[in-house]
Formats: sequence, C-alpha cells, structure tokens
Amino acid sequence: MRIDAITLFPEFFTVLTQLGITGRAHERGLWSFHAWNPRDYVQDVHRTIDDRPYGGGPGMVMMAPPLDAALTQTRQSRGDDRAPVVLLAPGGKVFNQAQATALSQTTGAIFVCGRYEGIDQRFIDRHVDEQWSLGDFVLSGGEPALLPMLDATIRLLPGALGESLSHAQDSFATSLDGLLDCQHYTRPDVYEGQPVPEILRSGHHANIERWRREQSLRLTAQFRPDLIEKARNQGKLTAADEKYLRQL
Repeated sequence: MRIDAITLFPEFFTVLTQLGITGRAHERGLWSFHAWNPRDYVQDVHRTIDDRPYGGGPGMVMMAPPLDAALTQTRQSRGDDRAPVVLLAPGGKVFNQAQATALSQTTGAIFVCGRYEGIDQRFIDRHVDEQWSLGDFVLSGGEPALLPMLDATIRLLPGALGESLSHAQDSFATSLDGLLDCQHYTRPDVYEGQPVPEILRSGHHANIERWRREQSLRLTAQFRPDLIEKARNQGKLTAADEKYLRQL
C-alpha cells in the first residue's frame, strides 16, 4: 500500500514510518509513504502558499496553484495508479473501523492536509474525490487527523501484527459485530487484592467465549449504547445476547 500526503509538514509523519507497528511495517515494505510540500512548487522568495480570503474575514486560505502542482507531481510519481484524492476536512465523513479496513485492502490514497482557514474551493471542486473527518472538533491542520487514520489502517495490513488474528478481536471489528472488545487480564493472578476472573483460568473455552461476549455486550451497553442499537438493527444480536442485555 502506498500513501501520499500533500502537506506543509512532511516531518509530522516520521512517527508512523519510524516507530512501533507502523514503523516495522514500513521497514518490511508493507506500505510506503511519500510527502509532497506545496512550498516546493512556488517561485517567490517567501514561498507563499496562502493569501487573504475574498470577501474579507480572519485567517488565510491555501492557494490552489501550489496544491495543484503538488498533486500533479504526486500523480506522475504514482504512474497509472488512479488513487483517490482525500481531503481532511471538518465536513467530511467521520472515519471509522470500516473505512480503515476498506483502505487497507487497496493500493492506497492521496491525502490533502489543509491548514489555516481552509483551502481554495476550486482545488476541491477539481480534484477531491472524498472528504474525511476525525470527529466534530477542529484541529490545527489535516496532519494530526491523518496520523490515527493511517495507524488504524496500517495495523490491518497482512503481516503488520505479530499475531495475524490480533485485529480480529479489536473493538468495532466485524467479528465482534461492531461492539466494543471485552476487558483483558494477564499475570499476576492477583494484583492489589484483585484476582483474575476465575472463568478465564478454567480452561473451558466455550464458557470463556460466552463470558467474553457478555462482557463485550455489557461494556458496549454502558459506554456506547448506540452500537448496541446498530447491531440490533442489523440483526447481529442473538437471542442469548438479548436475554443477557435484559438482565443487565
């Protein structure tokens, strides 16, 4: 998978290419990252990439020509690959696990990281295929929003995790019907007077799986009841699930 980012701060992404799971996956060639700085495509001495907005108002707006030139160079570098252009913007579709999964199964995408008050709408109209958001809050730019999106995606690439099935039990995963994951325990058996639940030490796999499902339901009902309703509407809750939920 190849990721391209049009960004004023290419160094922002070194945390992904050098550290942790994403860094190891990058080192093994499971994904590649290429940054394109719009400042490299302007000729004036100040390397100007923004200007005052028409109609007045506070802040500055990123200009279309430098972004256009950076995208052209990106396209040429990718060759015939018609990767989608994704803009990080407040009005975009809120990113979720399903989008991470879908992206991990493609050859990648080109992300545009805006700054200031935004970018010239004419660039968006001409080039942007999709708009994504991290949530209903405003960040200083697209870069801090793109980092967790890429992290969520890269860990799903085959070979990225040490245990190939690790992500199958993640919260929001299809295998969990979109619910939250259950709680987890490890050694010591007793910590600060709190023992590991006996059932997890029983060796009875069917009972353990049922306990984990019930804990997943309990935690989801407590913290994200909207996910319970979503799973119910999609017909993913069994009769045993519904019985347990009624007992809570």
